[in-house]
Amino acid sequence: MTDEAVVEVTSVVINTTDEEKLAAFWAKLLGVEIGHRADGFIWLRRQRQGGYSIAFQRVADPTPGRRRLHLDTSVKDIDAAAAKILELGGSQVEDHEVGGFQWRVMADPDGNEFCIARHD
Repeated sequence: MTDEAVVEVTSVVINTTDEEKLAAFWAKLLGVEIGHRADGFIWLRRQRQGGYSIAFQRVADPTPGRRRLHLDTSVKDIDAAAAKILELGGSQVEDHEVGGFQWRVMADPDGNEFCIARHD
């Protein structure tokens, strides 16, 4: 990641009512194993080093249309990154924590949502 970059893309997340079913489908399709599970979440292993992970997030009612997918990004400092996103014309949607993992949902100027999280 360059010094100018604010975030680094780590995962593409698909909202679903059945994360097990979609994870099994995509794992077979991509020829990868499940990498990590948390309550309501499944991340697949990357196909190659440096590639993106595909993840599945259980939601009660997936948003219809274009917002079923969103980017997960990695940041060094969530608050500093959020401030920069706001400065660039983005907005903050909400904060979350599951099992000690914290992330913030942000949106670009068109309302397209993406998450920022500190990944070590």
